Amino acid sequence: MNNSHNSRRPLAARRLAGVVAAAAAVSIALVSTANAATHAAPGTRPHPADTSLRALAEPTGLRIGVSINPDRLSDPAYAAIAGGQFSTVTPENQMKWDNIEPTQGTYHWAPAEKVVAFADAHGQKVRGHTLLWANQIPSWLTDDVGNGSITDAQLRTIVKKHVIDEVSHFRGKIWQWDVANEMFANSWDANPLPDGINGDEFWVQHLGEGIIADAFRWAHAADPHALLFYNDYNISGEDGTNAKADAVYAWAKKMRAEGVPIDGIGEQGHLDTQYGFSGDLERSDLQRYAGLGLKVAITEADVRTFVDSAATQVPTDSLAASAQSNEFSQELQACLEVRSCISFTVWDVDDADSWVPGTFAGEGAATLYDVNLKPKAQYTALQQTLQLAAGAPRR
Repeated sequence: MNNSHNSRRPLAARRLAGVVAAAAAVSIALVSTANAATHAAPGTRPHPADTSLRALAEPTGLRIGVSINPDRLSDPAYAAIAGGQFSTVTPENQMKWDNIEPTQGTYHWAPAEKVVAFADAHGQKVRGHTLLWANQIPSWLTDDVGNGSITDAQLRTIVKKHVIDEVSHFRGKIWQWDVANEMFANSWDANPLPDGINGDEFWVQHLGEGIIADAFRWAHAADPHALLFYNDYNISGEDGTNAKADAVYAWAKKMRAEGVPIDGIGEQGHLDTQYGFSGDLERSDLQRYAGLGLKVAITEADVRTFVDSAATQVPTDSLAASAQSNEFSQELQACLEVRSCISFTVWDVDDADSWVPGTFAGEGAATLYDVNLKPKAQYTALQQTLQLAAGAPRR
């Protein structure tokens, strides 16, 4: 596995704590440059003078990423942002099982391949998302499991084939795979198992907890050079009790001791301004995972708030932009302060494409760009955080 970029990464010093105040102020010069970068020709790669996020992150060794919708790449402004501002991309939905195999035995690779080709054209790495998740499973599978046409023994064979087929298809083209996604219980889940895994999770219900480790083994066999991640939310900094983070840490430690080929932990990083968040706790949790010899990453960062409508997504509170900038900056800062944090991915390019309004009624404005693809204060906050990190000495 290629870890050479990590060895040259400077760590952010404690003086980065002052970035929160800086993040709240929008720099006219930086926004002007951001607008210029937004309208650069698709395919343009950053150079040292750029103030794009990917260029500012380069001296730190951190890769800045984004999830993308390949259907929107025909929009030159969207493609320019996706290709010019970020150094990794994640297909938001195109590698999920219901998209890859909508009919049993019939694979639909083209949309995911379009993302991989876009990344290759723009000098980017790809995060594969996701192989084993209880959502977006094809209906042919869930229907037949539900009516008994597919037994649990047959289901295990089908899952193994799915993991091996998908990872093999993209062998050598995926930097990080989210192998298993959202398997652990939250505080509101009714049936947590003794080790914290959600007993009501679809795959665990039918195949037992061991299916998670098996998925990692199968993925590693299919592509030994891809970094394999467990991905979840509320596992660093969002949960005041830290119970879910504790459970994931204990499980990961056990997996490492058993020789399961897990390479990293992905903290999704979905935040909401109405709830508490501790950047210090996030840094501590990320460092704890790293202490096991694992890579870590922020994989789906966004910060939602209350908005006027799903169409325009203007925050209803005049302080929302400052709060969002603060939390985005804290998340990035926490990642920068942990040597093993190798990537920071924002979930969706712009508010118009964000999953948030369709999931959380009355909320939105969660990304770095507004519904008209204009950079927001949150974008500038990340620029400033990266600028300060580039000059910070190693700890």
